[in-house]
Amino acid sequence: MAAGGVGEAASSVLVVEDRESLRRMLERALGGEGYQVGVAADGEEGIRRLEERPWNLVLTDLKLPGCSGLEVLAQARRLHPATPVVVLTAYGTVATAVEAMKLGAADFLEKPLELDELFEMVRSHLGVGAGTEAPPEVFRAGPGAPPIVGRHPRLRAALRLLERVAPTETTVLLTGESGTGKELFAHALHVLSPRRDGPFVAVNCAAIPETLMENELFGHERGAFTGAHRREPGRFARAQGGTLFLDEIGELSPAVQGKILRVLEERVYERVGSATPQHADVRLVAATNRGLRQMVDAGEFRSDLFFRLDVFPIELPPLRERASDVASLVEHLLRHLGERHGLAPPQLTDRALELLADQPWPGNVRQLANVLERALILHPDDRLGARQLGELLQRVPGGEERQAIREALLACDGDKHRAAERLGISYRTLLRKVRQHDLAGFPRYRQE
Repeated sequence: MAAGGVGEAASSVLVVEDRESLRRMLERALGGEGYQVGVAADGEEGIRRLEERPWNLVLTDLKLPGCSGLEVLAQARRLHPATPVVVLTAYGTVATAVEAMKLGAADFLEKPLELDELFEMVRSHLGVGAGTEAPPEVFRAGPGAPPIVGRHPRLRAALRLLERVAPTETTVLLTGESGTGKELFAHALHVLSPRRDGPFVAVNCAAIPETLMENELFGHERGAFTGAHRREPGRFARAQGGTLFLDEIGELSPAVQGKILRVLEERVYERVGSATPQHADVRLVAATNRGLRQMVDAGEFRSDLFFRLDVFPIELPPLRERASDVASLVEHLLRHLGERHGLAPPQLTDRALELLADQPWPGNVRQLANVLERALILHPDDRLGARQLGELLQRVPGGEERQAIREALLACDGDKHRAAERLGISYRTLLRKVRQHDLAGFPRYRQE
């Protein structure tokens, strides 16, 4: 049975859909896969059912009579923050799905639904059962694009958004903490776009002094300033016909922000020292690890530029929220690092991998790669246990919480009510922390 093993209760799914034929089809299809299915014909009924009991997954249409699917999403997040919510959208309305993801949806599906895709998505959020095929661990956009490793549902949802927006000319804003892979996503966007044969040019806005930024982006004419002995193209000129990736765009000065806005609105710019407009044939992808909306409120970022950038945001999850991907990332990173340094990667024990998964990783994948590089250099072709790895690993505050929750769940055989009592926290708080630390399937799936 797809939803659970012997002795386990079926996983529960709440379907909120106003179209009766689709609602019944989903009820039959999911029930046939072994899930316990509840249905609601409108948003108000869906919210009532959420108030009555917790569900393991909520599947809701966005366009509902009465209160909308976004209201169902908001109530589900308030009442049961650990429960993933998947939204159904009409084909071609990805912008609505993006809005739902910003409000906390775990994933989205487009109508008309493909049952195989539905079943795969449900399994991915409830835990892949025995006999089911796991989603691929590595996403490869194409030649020249680095692989993106992981099968966590939030990462896969971000990749689906990437695949939908890549063929367009839409400006994309990648958000997420430092080290989550924003440049990998930007490169994948380029390779999947019609501009793939043009250049991909990346600029780290935080690494260039403010006084040099305008010159770096737009170039200069001969004689524009002391030492300008010849005309120099800027990054916009070098990216002509391709993609320009502006990483950490929140670090730009207001003056340069205004010039970027003009490029987005009019597709022109001027070199420093020139009044002749230059045509900008580029697709702009921006990234930030700062809250641009909060910066707008504080007067630190132009609101008009923010709304131009925020047309299609894609949020990348931090590594601590997809700890189940750590083992795959370790294998991939060690293989890559071993090839670079000409060293045979060490073999990590299961306990060593658990130790890595327990870290909060404030520097995300970049920090994990740094730790593994030290391990490779100091212990090539060794078997590396938790003790040796612990000597290389400087634990940062926060990792102990995930380990404490794992130990409590293990001691209570996965019973979250008992585990919450053992930890001295409320059941709802434990559910939130279980989702935060990607422990929803540990040690085995149980009915909430």
